[in-house]
Amino acid sequence: MSSCLGTIVALLAVTILGIIIVSALASADEVVSIDDQSVLMLNLNGQISELELEDPIADLIPEAADRSIGLLQLTSTIRHAKDDPKIEGILLNTAMVGAGYASIEELREALIDFKTSGKWIVAYSDAYSEGAYFLSSVADKIFLNPNGLLEFNGLSAEVMFFKRLFDKLEIRPEVFRAGQFKSAVEPFIREDLSAENDLQLRELLGSIHQEMIRTISADRKIDTTQLEKISKGMLVREAADAVSYKLVDSLLYEDQMHDVLRSRIGLDKDEKISFVKYSAYRSSYEQKSESKSEIAVIVADGSIMPGKADNGVVGSKTINDALRRARTSDRVKAVVLRINSPGGSFTASDDMWREIQLTSKEKPVIASMSDYAASGGYFLAMACDTIVARPTTITGSIGVFSVLFDLSGLLNNKIGITTEEVKTGDFGNMFTMTRPLTVEEKSIWQNQTERVYKIFTGKAASGRNMKVEDLEKIASGRVWTGSQAKENHLVDMLGGMNDAVRVAAQAAGVGDDYKLRFYPKPKTFLEKLMTGAEMEVFSTDPLEKLTGPEEKILLRQWKRFQEYGGVQARMPVEFNIH
Repeated sequence: MSSCLGTIVALLAVTILGIIIVSALASADEVVSIDDQSVLMLNLNGQISELELEDPIADLIPEAADRSIGLLQLTSTIRHAKDDPKIEGILLNTAMVGAGYASIEELREALIDFKTSGKWIVAYSDAYSEGAYFLSSVADKIFLNPNGLLEFNGLSAEVMFFKRLFDKLEIRPEVFRAGQFKSAVEPFIREDLSAENDLQLRELLGSIHQEMIRTISADRKIDTTQLEKISKGMLVREAADAVSYKLVDSLLYEDQMHDVLRSRIGLDKDEKISFVKYSAYRSSYEQKSESKSEIAVIVADGSIMPGKADNGVVGSKTINDALRRARTSDRVKAVVLRINSPGGSFTASDDMWREIQLTSKEKPVIASMSDYAASGGYFLAMACDTIVARPTTITGSIGVFSVLFDLSGLLNNKIGITTEEVKTGDFGNMFTMTRPLTVEEKSIWQNQTERVYKIFTGKAASGRNMKVEDLEKIASGRVWTGSQAKENHLVDMLGGMNDAVRVAAQAAGVGDDYKLRFYPKPKTFLEKLMTGAEMEVFSTDPLEKLTGPEEKILLRQWKRFQEYGGVQARMPVEFNIH
C-alpha cells in the first residue's frame, strides 16, 4: 500500500513539474506589452542578491518559491525605464528590504539617475524599516499608511556567543589567530565582546549611520542635527510623528495614494492606473548591443570555498575558469570583479588572487565592492588594478584564524563514545576532534596561522603600494567601512558598479562602445533539473523553510561551523545590522 501511494505521489509530482516547465517555456515566448502612461511598480520586500536567478515557479506559484531580485538587473532596468517614454514614474513599495546598506546605496544611485529625466518617484508602504526608509528617502514624495510604523532609531549589531553552550556540552574550541581584531572566533571562547571588537563595531556602525543621516538630510531637506535627535530619542513612535518630523509627507490609505498618482499622470478619478511589475517590465525589453568589445563582469557573491560556485558560495574553480576565459578572449577588453563576500577559505582566496594577478597583466581588472568585501573578499580585491567601494561597504579585515573543536568531552562523557588513535608519526592527525591537541600540535597550528597572516599582509602591501609596517597598522583583522578604507588607502575611490565599469572602459580605451557580459552564468531552472538538482530548484535549503527566525539564526551558525576547515580569511564577526 505504501509503495503504491509513493508511486502515485511521485507521478503527481512529475506531472505538476511538467506543467510548470511547459508553462514556463510558453510564458518565455510571450511578449509583454507596456501601455502608455505606465507606472513601474517596484515591490522590493524580498531578498536582493547580486544576480537574479531564473525561477519560473516564483512567477507561476509565488507562494511556492522564495523570490530573489538581482541588484545588477534591477539597477539596469531602472536605467532603461528612465528613457522609456511609456513609463511616467515609479511607485516604490518596500517595508523591509533584504539588502545591505551598500546595495541600498547602489539602488538609490540608480533611482536618483532616473529622476534626472524629469520623471517622479513616489514611495508608499504600511511600514518602513530603517533600511527601507533609507532607500525610500530618495523619492519625491513618501507616504505612509495612517496606522503604519516607521523605524528611525539608529543601527544596532547583535553577536551571538556559544561559550556557555560549549561548556555545558564539554566542547572545547582550539583557536589560533593572527590579528587582535580577528574576532570571528570570539563567539566560541567568550561570553561578550572583546574591547577590540566592541571598538570596531561601534565605529563601523557609527560610520554607516553618519552616511545614512547625511544622505537622508540632503534628500528630505532636514538638518543633520535634527535627524540625529530624532534617531537617538526614537521620536517617531507612531505614524503622525513621522509627518510631524517631516520624514514622510502624508498619511494616506492605498486608494488615496492612487488618487495622488492619477493626478501626477493626468488621469480622471475613475480611470485605471496602468501598473507594470518589475519582472514583467524587465521581460518586455532585451538589451542589445552590436559592439564587438566586452567588459566581463565576474560576480563573486557569498562565502569563499574551493570548488564550484553555487548560490551563496564563491567557488574558486568557477571564478578561476571565468577569469581564464576573460583573459584569453579577444572580445573581452577589461574585467570588473564584483565582490560581495565576507571571506572564507584562505587557500581558495589565494588561488583566485593568482588568477586575478595573471589577468591584470593582460587586461585592466577593476574591483567593485558591494555590501561586503572583507578578509578573503578583500584578498580578491587587492589583486585588482583599481578598487571601487561604496561608503557603507564593509571591507578590510586583513587577518586570519584557524579553529578546531575538541569533542572528546561531549563524546566520552555525554554520549558515551570513546576512540583510540593509531598513527605512524607524532603528528599523524592534525585535524582531530576526538582529543585535545598536544602542545606541539598547537604550536604548529599557531605558526601556520601566523605564516599565512604574513603572506596576506605582504601581498596586501604590495597590491596597495604600501610598506608592510604601514599596512599592518590598519590590518590586524580590523573591518572598515568603504569611507574609512578610502582614508586608509585600502580602496582607491568611492562609487558603485557603474563607476567601476567606467573605470574599466577608460582603462581599456573602448569609450562607450562596449557591452557587459556577466560570469559565472547562474544555472537556469531547466539546467538544474537536467543535472539532477531537483531539491536545489525548489529550495536552496529545505530546512530554512521549516524553521522560525531564531532557529534560522542557529542553522546559519551551524553552517558556518561546517565551513571552518583549515586556515580561514573571514570577516572578524558576522552580524546583522538592524
